[in-house]
Amino acid sequence: MKLTVDIPRVTDDDRVIEAALKDAHIPSLMAALVHITGDAGIVRGEIRPASGFFIDAQGGITEAQQARVRALALEALKAYRDGKKLGAVPNAALVHEMVEFIAGREMRGDYSEFLEAELALAGEDAYAQPGLKALPAQDRAKFNVVIVGAGMSGLLAGIRLKEAGIPFTIVERHGDVGGTWHQNTYPGCRVDSPNHMYSYSFKPKDWPQHYSPQAVLKQYFADVADEFGLRGSIRFNTDVREMAWDDDRGVWSVVVEPRGGKRETLEANAVISAVGQLNRPKWPDLPGQDTFKGIAFHSTQWEHQHDLKGKRVLVIGTGASAFQFVPEVAKVAKEVVVFQRTAPWMCPVPEYHDDIPAGKHWLLNNVPYYAKWYRFAVFWRNAEGILDAAEADPSWNQTDVAISAQNDQVRQMFYEHIKSIVGDDPELLAKCTPNYPVAGKRILFDNGNWLRALKRDNVRVVTDPIKGIDATGIVTKSGERYDGDVLIYGTGFTASKFLWPMRVVGRGGRELEKHWNGDPRAYKGIAIPHFPNLFCMYGPNTNIVVNGSIIFFSECEMRYILSCIEQLIRGKHKAMDVKRDVHDRYNDVIDAGNARMAWGISKAPTWYRNEKGHVTQNWPFSLIRFWMETKTADPRDFAFTD
Repeated sequence: MKLTVDIPRVTDDDRVIEAALKDAHIPSLMAALVHITGDAGIVRGEIRPASGFFIDAQGGITEAQQARVRALALEALKAYRDGKKLGAVPNAALVHEMVEFIAGREMRGDYSEFLEAELALAGEDAYAQPGLKALPAQDRAKFNVVIVGAGMSGLLAGIRLKEAGIPFTIVERHGDVGGTWHQNTYPGCRVDSPNHMYSYSFKPKDWPQHYSPQAVLKQYFADVADEFGLRGSIRFNTDVREMAWDDDRGVWSVVVEPRGGKRETLEANAVISAVGQLNRPKWPDLPGQDTFKGIAFHSTQWEHQHDLKGKRVLVIGTGASAFQFVPEVAKVAKEVVVFQRTAPWMCPVPEYHDDIPAGKHWLLNNVPYYAKWYRFAVFWRNAEGILDAAEADPSWNQTDVAISAQNDQVRQMFYEHIKSIVGDDPELLAKCTPNYPVAGKRILFDNGNWLRALKRDNVRVVTDPIKGIDATGIVTKSGERYDGDVLIYGTGFTASKFLWPMRVVGRGGRELEKHWNGDPRAYKGIAIPHFPNLFCMYGPNTNIVVNGSIIFFSECEMRYILSCIEQLIRGKHKAMDVKRDVHDRYNDVIDAGNARMAWGISKAPTWYRNEKGHVTQNWPFSLIRFWMETKTADPRDFAFTD
């Protein structure tokens, strides 16, 4: 698809422009000024942003330099408003130079290709497979796909298939689209990737906050479903019970069951699983947990009918969900007792709950090319994140709390953030300080909201392990009793049970659950040997935890799946099945990569690992590596059946 590149006009008076410029991201503004003025010298002078995840948002550009850029921008925007035309369109060499300017470093060829494609300055689509659309329409129309799930990845799959002229049906167990943003409605729920990169490449949005709340994300995906006409292809309130491959006919038989209806079977040439990883609640196995007489529920199944005002609330878990809902519950509850197994590391993000300033909204909507460069700047800042700091240095004298000098540096910075808020309470500081390397488990974003909540008079943190639950509350191993009116399980999801609880049967009657034997793996996280024409999105080892946006990964995965479908149709093949040796060699590389990362070394409990201790979730490499590896499917990796 052709991406939208609107060239807005400036119509406001000088005061509006000047006020808006106070909220400008200066590097993005400087790049936009090259388009407006045609003066490449703007990005060739002494004012240049520095590179690095922990450099301030303006790239280290001084206040005096920022003022100079704003003054230049004011005059340029006034001239543009008053009729001056935009400068000459930057040629490829200048665009490359501008990319390096924003990144604050030189780029090798493949990295430049990757970043310039993501930038899509001229509206090019970096995630399309034009070869598929070029095939005869009648051939494409005969290839049918079932997509399981109408969350972020499922909607993306539908959009791309519709664009390619491939018929499809999306099966969704909920009553609306949005996946995790439909299901998780607990207080405080919000995205923890910068919102300007947590959006489809073809559907940017002027977000209300830097990290928008659940309702905003849900509405975004609902709007996408409406704009791209997907709802007529979605079967809501319908569960996929099982799917089986018919080798003779080359089709999947997908058994679905509408809520309150009868089972029926859909047939498809291919199935795309877009069920996600974080949707099935994980319940702890604690003695007596069924005997509690009060109100009890899991955070992902929040029971909003209960008024928590004045209640004694017991919370098990301090993961990402509890991190968001505990501060909200603490505002109304009489008492909140948080049972913590492992303290989380927190990355300080001052703007985590902040609205986007009015001036920045104006700039995004009125300054030519500013929105493009701003989204790109956010993408680059987070593209590799602290990936280097999460990788072990073999020469480092390893301890339990750091795996490299860089990892230790990040640990110290995170610790100082914690200490700055709770340092006046030595006991709480000790409870809030993790005893494992940074990135050993999920890093959470914090602007002090969580730590300030723990300092409230009505909040207690208990690190004594839970012995069991009875009718009135929780008893810890030391014998302490904590009675409560409400028990909330913030214990996460069954992330390692991919495609569960569907029964999936591949070639020769092979069941996927037995094939995996509790240890799911896939080629590029997408294809599984003996399960032809079954493609996963957000499959094994496609989770990113210290860099990037999961939407980026889904767009790469769908591009790869489109390439697979193209090869099936073009070659008139019934099936393509990834070769076992190709699959195994790939996963050996993934395992070796994860073994070098903090989450592969640390002994801290984390959902990144399954019950066998294998890291089934995480991608251990750079974004560019995944982008390059999923550009197209290599037919040599597959066995085809005609």
